[in-house]
Amino acid sequence: MANAKQLLTRITTTSAGWGALALRVPIGIIFAAHGAQKLFGWFGGYGLQGTGAWMESIGLAPGVLMAFLAGSAEFFGGLALVLGLLTRPAAAALAFAMLIAIFSVHFQNGLFMSNNGYEFGLALLAASVSLLFTGAGKVSVDALLSRKA
Repeated sequence: MANAKQLLTRITTTSAGWGALALRVPIGIIFAAHGAQKLFGWFGGYGLQGTGAWMESIGLAPGVLMAFLAGSAEFFGGLALVLGLLTRPAAAALAFAMLIAIFSVHFQNGLFMSNNGYEFGLALLAASVSLLFTGAGKVSVDALLSRKA
């Protein structure tokens, strides 16, 4: 029991201030929206089947499973960032998803978004890694949990 409490404290402790809040809310919204496109077909997305077929076509197989994993990381990870709930694990999953997106889809197109490059993915990766290092910051469920633990 003490080990679980120590782990929760380590995961949720943050010394970050208001900057983490200003970063995690908009980044969380962006990730959640992109995940909703993949999982549910919302916001003009293709849903699991359509996204899965595309992922299969670029060599990420099995496509539907890959779409589910990426969509879940983005949707639920994004919601976790917005709430500041288990921010570090969510940020780690999102950083991993961005590395895959950058190197399997965008890297060969160069930096700029105008050429379907990795510019946007790199910005999301940097934000995720930043939150992984700093934690959720003020006004977060993590800060509340850390105080209680």
